[in-house]
Amino acid sequence: MNKATFKSSLFSEFARIGKALASPHRLHLIDVLAQGERTVEELSEELGSPIANVSQHLQVLRGAQLVSVRRSGTFSYYSLADEQVFTVWRSIRDLGASRFAEVDRLVSDYFGRRDELEVVSVGELRRRLEDPATVVLDVRPRREYEAGHIRGAQSVPIRELKKRLKDIPRSSNVVAYCRGPYCVFAAEAVTALRAAGYRAARLESGFPDWKARGLPAEVGVPS
Repeated sequence: MNKATFKSSLFSEFARIGKALASPHRLHLIDVLAQGERTVEELSEELGSPIANVSQHLQVLRGAQLVSVRRSGTFSYYSLADEQVFTVWRSIRDLGASRFAEVDRLVSDYFGRRDELEVVSVGELRRRLEDPATVVLDVRPRREYEAGHIRGAQSVPIRELKKRLKDIPRSSNVVAYCRGPYCVFAAEAVTALRAAGYRAARLESGFPDWKARGLPAEVGVPS
């Protein structure tokens, strides 16, 4: 094998990753699977896309070894192949945000005034965790919390927040987080908390970003 053939073959292998990621639907699937494994049916409901289409995209991702599948009875559960897959997606996401002004416009149009709420960086949350008055709320669906969450965080799914306000001390400083920087759950939670008189802010990113940095995390429900 000469040098040209070697390089062509080598970069063709790497290009398989790029081809698999060159779809907004597949990037969305990776973003959802970063929260934990899902069946095709659950992913179809999450994305609002037909099961056949979702299955096709999953097969492309699987062919590029970006997702893996676990079979249980008649169900197939998909998950990210490993942590590197989320790292690649995060790099694409952050690079796009830094290069394309359209990303900022879309975020502003979607979040509106919610994005003017106080935002806490990962570093700032790490510092605040040393203060016993800090309460961290994971406002994702409970199954995502059980699959992994910031150590010490309380599971309060956004749909349950209003009826569980009485469980949150009035004197606390609340930080809410959800799936990632473009997830609206945390912004909705902070808006509701502030309307009820709480001091509240949202984390700038989500649990997958926290975990990818090697910061304290846990799975299941704390005893």
